[in-house]
Amino acid sequence: MPKLKTLCLAIAVAGLSVSVTNLATAQGSASRNARAPQAQKFNAVPSPALQAIVDEAARETLRRFSDKQLAENQLAITVIDLRDAERPAMASFRGEERIYTASVVKLFYLAAAHRWLEDGRLKETAELSRALRDMIVDSSNDATGYVLDVLTGTSSGVELPPAEMRKWQERRNAVNRYFASLGYTNINVNQKTFCEDAYGRENFGRGANGENRNKLTTNATARLLAEIATRRIVSPARAEQMLELLKRDFSGKSGDPNDQGHGFTGIALKDYEGARLWSKAGWTSKVRHDAAYIELQSGARFVVVTFTEGHSNDRDIIPTAAEVVLKRMNKS
Repeated sequence: MPKLKTLCLAIAVAGLSVSVTNLATAQGSASRNARAPQAQKFNAVPSPALQAIVDEAARETLRRFSDKQLAENQLAITVIDLRDAERPAMASFRGEERIYTASVVKLFYLAAAHRWLEDGRLKETAELSRALRDMIVDSSNDATGYVLDVLTGTSSGVELPPAEMRKWQERRNAVNRYFASLGYTNINVNQKTFCEDAYGRENFGRGANGENRNKLTTNATARLLAEIATRRIVSPARAEQMLELLKRDFSGKSGDPNDQGHGFTGIALKDYEGARLWSKAGWTSKVRHDAAYIELQSGARFVVVTFTEGHSNDRDIIPTAAEVVLKRMNKS
């Protein structure tokens, strides 16, 4: 295994190489589509002790699944220790690798929707509340499509002429512009999620070779979940609303292998009495991810985000990494 490095959160915005637009361009035009964010500044600091825990989690997971050919380039992990909310510590393994998001992108659409609502750019309606709930609690792709349409003023449909398609894509990048204004880097969050495939302008919006598909890093995902958990994103009241949707019950059993409480990080929590879990999972035929915020009775409070590629049907990889983190965080 190559030398593992602590990856700090970057402050400067780096461009995304996508065919239709990029995040650097999106940042430059932020004033057209996003008001200045009011969220508190988030600064995570490198921690050698936390890095040792993440390194151990990566090594143990790769060792345990070596017989299934789990490779280093198929795993990414980021942990943020929130016991000192004013000075959170952060460490990662491949934390800046851009990976297809699956449904984890819905966490970003949730935060953007609450920013828009707080700014008065969206109205609180029963239909929007229903869509936000179904997008996060049930991971509904149809609800996600509706939310993204509302956020960006776009809609799916037939192909558009090139000039109209450029305007459509500019509007669709509103969420990218918002997160760029907050200092998020190396991500792309402008596509709907589908059970099958995209057609028409949605397909063209992905780029000829899929280069404009949704992409996230475990670092960026962990940062957002940490900002929600510490009530820094948008406002404390809206962060509480987000957490209510992200809350998971991992007790008992579930017949659904992809249940967000029982099929991911929650598997590792079964022996931790009094533990609490908030999370957003994502899975396709190619990837399996989870972003989890955990509170333990010992006082440990931390975010652990694990992305995997090429092993989407293996439910045990994510909780294996989480188990190492849990044991070490519970003792430290």
